[in-house]
Amino acid sequence: MDIARYLDTIDRLCARPFPAEHGWSDVGREGPGYCIAELAAGDGGAARRERTAEDFEAYREGIAQRLDQRWGAQPAWSTLTLQVRRARGEEIPEPWGSVGELLDEVSLWRTNGTDRWVAIGVAARGESEEVRLLAVVTEIDPP
Repeated sequence: MDIARYLDTIDRLCARPFPAEHGWSDVGREGPGYCIAELAAGDGGAARRERTAEDFEAYREGIAQRLDQRWGAQPAWSTLTLQVRRARGEEIPEPWGSVGELLDEVSLWRTNGTDRWVAIGVAARGESEEVRLLAVVTEIDPP
């Protein structure tokens, strides 16, 4: 795992156009106005799950420090409101619906020059699911 490689992936996503249709790319799920990239995934071993989540959180913090230098430090953004609104039956637009479903908290920035949002978080909710380090790049404002 390499923070420089993760930053390169984020930079490429900020620079490339979004697809017209929902689908999958070389880095993850995407659709009109967004991409949810899997930067890293755990090996699936239950015994290493907690350690993997801690490692990915350290990577998230390292990426966040570098992006804070670029775009300014921002407080962490909790997805609890998205989760509550969705539970009440409100439709949350993508990618924010998935962000609320997968992540408890993200580091979030509005980029300079591309008018896009970048969010970084660790998906580690379900015990049966793989721990993942995710990056979201979107032109859709958070709800």
